[in-house]
Amino acid sequence: MILPLKKIHRTFYRYSLAFIFYVLWPFIYYASRKPSRYPMLNVLRKMCASFSSTISGIFYRTKYEEPIDWSRTYIVCPNHTSNLDIMSVSSALKNTFCYMGKHELLDNPLLGIFFRSIDIPVNRDSKISSYKAFKQTGERLEQGMSVVIFAEGTISKYYPPQLQEFKNGPFRLAIELKIPILPITSLDTWKVMWDSGSKYGSRPGICNIFVHKPIETSGMTVEDADLLKDEIYRVIKQKLDEHDH
Repeated sequence: MILPLKKIHRTFYRYSLAFIFYVLWPFIYYASRKPSRYPMLNVLRKMCASFSSTISGIFYRTKYEEPIDWSRTYIVCPNHTSNLDIMSVSSALKNTFCYMGKHELLDNPLLGIFFRSIDIPVNRDSKISSYKAFKQTGERLEQGMSVVIFAEGTISKYYPPQLQEFKNGPFRLAIELKIPILPITSLDTWKVMWDSGSKYGSRPGICNIFVHKPIETSGMTVEDADLLKDEIYRVIKQKLDEHDH
């Protein structure tokens, strides 16, 4: 698909997403008002993702390494290559969940309402913000929510994107809170839309997602955070390498 058409497709996708969001806005606003309604907010988030993507010819195909016990909570750790990762991860999770993301998303016209309610904004340059995010994460997990954290912290600036070094935060959190890690590999979402699509646009296609088996953290100490980080990195990198070959 040539670049001008991919640029047109990206514009169509963005308008489709905005249209679905504003159609559902009264329900999203209602669901965002009380924590007891957050499960409804997740359903609406999935609806936005599903409808806008389907209209644009983008589909998500998820495979699971083993059946997941969705009655448990997890710290979900996906790799990050595309803005579509939020859509793809949302489609893969079957329990109540929230995202941790950069505090700039509070001002995003579509994601802002989620980060002012169910999701957790964090300014990684502020110790106070990081502490508040840690506290909120504990609260969400106690409420029965899984927390999605992109351990790379940002999308690779290079194309094709390479798996970047992981931050320690998600793994320390998982160990301190005794929560299992659920790794997710986004195998080729970047081929449909890399980053925001501003440079290379987007195209119709299938985004393949692989959900690995959970990795338990019980019995670990914070001194094991680096080992846990390296293990999750290895699991995701191995899956990416298998897919590319």
